[in-house]
Amino acid sequence: MAFDPFADEPRAPLGVHEIGQDLSMLSVDELDERIGLLEKEIARLKEAKSAKENSRAAASAFFKL
Repeated sequence: MAFDPFADEPRAPLGVHEIGQDLSMLSVDELDERIGLLEKEIARLKEAKSAKENSRAAASAFFKL
């Protein structure tokens, strides 16, 4: 069995991502997973923005009579 000098180093949980964090210790698979998580979050943010824009437009239309 090979000795792993990095075995005792703590690793960040995979689901957590901080903007600007060091990516050098992540594998290609981990980077792909992070990209997928961030793309889902972007889609969620765009949906929330669209809902708020629609609500604002409806309110504007109602109060302009």
